[in-house]
Amino acid sequence: MSTNILTTNNIELNKNLSDKEEAVRYVGSILRDQGYVTDEYIGEMLKREEVTSTFMGNYVAIPHGTEDAKKSVQETGISIVTVPNGVDFGDGNIVKLLIGIAGKGDEHLEVLSQIAIVCSEEENIDKILEADTKEDVLAIFSEVS
Repeated sequence: MSTNILTTNNIELNKNLSDKEEAVRYVGSILRDQGYVTDEYIGEMLKREEVTSTFMGNYVAIPHGTEDAKKSVQETGISIVTVPNGVDFGDGNIVKLLIGIAGKGDEHLEVLSQIAIVCSEEENIDKILEADTKEDVLAIFSEVS
């Protein structure tokens, strides 16, 4: 994975988030604060959740914007937030690993495939959730590049 798509600045460990909206806003704000997206992108991420949940199973959700959000993406990036106590994404789906994505053009497809490789192994999800440092998380994702 390209070094500017995921850095330690994009990773937050052991957050407490009260609900799905707060969780989506939080991963979106990291993308915004790191210069990947404009503020409008966060609203599009929330709209995406209204259409269909980004819960993927295995305690993972991958919030991202709608098709209309593309104009709000300045550069491809991802944010990672661990929530050890979990956050309810509806229907009893508990999320402990949030991965926010913003993709320029079709770059999100490659990013998603790399995330899928990492998250397809439950062992990797456990490692991410148990990580002591942001560098530990970065190392897990850099293994798939």
